[in-house]
Amino acid sequence: MKTTIHIDDALYRRVKALAVAEGRTVSAVIEDAVRTSLERTADPSSPDDEPKLQTFRGTGTMPRVDLDDNALVRDLMDEGEALDSLR
Repeated sequence: MKTTIHIDDALYRRVKALAVAEGRTVSAVIEDAVRTSLERTADPSSPDDEPKLQTFRGTGTMPRVDLDDNALVRDLMDEGEALDSLR
């Protein structure tokens, strides 16, 4: 479909530069941008909208930590502090 849109000059220059750099048409770049925008609004649970979890490299848990033992994990996290003092 052909249509006419009004677009900011600076934005158009950026779109055109991207199109040239990628060897695509301006129309293809704009279509992809609109498609991406519509997909985000149509599916609010898309991965782009989910919070990013920080990850760390390492060799696993610290010594004495057994993730299957909730009480032990809690005790190690509290490091001897009374539970009431943490509330």
